[in-house]
Amino acid sequence: MPLSTDQKYAIEKIIGKTINNKLDNYSPETGAMPFHYRLIGKDKIYLYRFIHSLNTSFGISIFASVAKVIAQSNFDVSLEKSLGSELSEEADNAINKIMNNLTLGEVAANYNSEFQIIKNVCRMGKPVKIKSRKADIYLQGGNRNCFAIDIKTVKPNISNFEDHKRTLLKWMAYALYNDPDTIICSFIAMPYNPYHPKPYKRWTLRGMLDMDNQLKIDADFWNFLAVGDDIYSDLLDCFERVGQELRVKLDEYFSRFSKI
Repeated sequence: MPLSTDQKYAIEKIIGKTINNKLDNYSPETGAMPFHYRLIGKDKIYLYRFIHSLNTSFGISIFASVAKVIAQSNFDVSLEKSLGSELSEEADNAINKIMNNLTLGEVAANYNSEFQIIKNVCRMGKPVKIKSRKADIYLQGGNRNCFAIDIKTVKPNISNFEDHKRTLLKWMAYALYNDPDTIICSFIAMPYNPYHPKPYKRWTLRGMLDMDNQLKIDADFWNFLAVGDDIYSDLLDCFERVGQELRVKLDEYFSRFSKI
């Protein structure tokens, strides 16, 4: 089933409002680039800077908010959700062991195995307070099924992805500490594949993620939110329509920099 008319309207409103706010309030970075200006033109440099700044808005302001519009027909949805601040001592130890084994390459990432390991010790030992950041998107379905999602809009550095994996495991431990019967899947979502049309392979070499369960990219992510409906092309069309509506405003905004 494609996106409904109401969903398309809501999505395009989110996109348009975010871009208009950025245009109305954006203050270009200072700093002269005389060689770049002569080679490419000031308007192109300022456009590049604007796009770079806009990328930071795509996370919660656009992608997470759009995800909520799509998912709320099938889930209870929360944005920037805290999963708790306590986990069991033995769950903390289990996470450290899992991470050590993955880093050494002694085991391959496996969501089902990791979930069961943490579940088995989720209430064992004293409670431990460990700070972890909030889930960008949290979905609650039926039968205690829930999903904690970490949105990445850029290719994560190789030095950071171990921290991302640890966050996913801690989210599992928090949820299970609060409710040992919950079934939680925590995963990383990338709204688009930066390597398109080639497959995404950045993390497979290290084996840190279960690629079937802990990473969803472009259409797989968006169609998951729609519970299998193929809505990805509809979503791209929403962005295109907003871009067409804002084309004159965007062109006028950046044309002034060519005169500086």
